[in-house]
Amino acid sequence: MKDNHIVELAVALLFVAASMNAWPQSGQPASGPASVPGASAMTASGAAAPATGRKADRALRRKVYAAIGKQKEISAGDIGVTAKDGAITLYGSVTDASQIDKVVELAKGVPGVTSVTNKLAVKKPLGGM
Repeated sequence: MKDNHIVELAVALLFVAASMNAWPQSGQPASGPASVPGASAMTASGAAAPATGRKADRALRRKVYAAIGKQKEISAGDIGVTAKDGAITLYGSVTDASQIDKVVELAKGVPGVTSVTNKLAVKKPLGGM
């Protein structure tokens, strides 16, 4: 029983030591001690800035999805959208080649989109000719 307790304590100390020596994520500054007592290190380090970028990317992606979804003639179920700092990538498949150009133009027309990369392909529906 005493040996198990020692092993558990050693593992816990390893986790603490490893977390103290962890490297910051790319794009995030290393966090130092909080300057205000009771303030969290995350608030003091400015880690909220990257979250704002991700939130903006998600919001832009939703706007592009909404613009594509409003067009009834486009089968949007197989279209994927990624966003990174205003750059949109469209991937997946559509049922007609003419839909590719229309989807690209719709994405370019969304406010906040700076560029569109087209990786869409034409795929006939099952049983289609």
